[in-house]
Amino acid sequence: MGLVKIDDALHEEIRRASTVMCRSINAQAEFWMKIGMLAEAHPTLSFTEIVRRELAAAQAAPASADRPAA
Repeated sequence: MGLVKIDDALHEEIRRASTVMCRSINAQAEFWMKIGMLAEAHPTLSFTEIVRRELAAAQAAPASADRPAA
């Protein structure tokens, strides 16, 4: 594991997003980095398509919009 230096303003954005998404600050930063990496590798895919592919790769079914999550 290594250290990554980020701008204070970006750190604050990560902190706020982590609170909303119920993730640790590190988990939120890791999520954004992974999604960013995948978006660069697949520039024609939307965020939703990227997340769907990742869920499928993990063999997890996404929650349906018309049924409540468990």
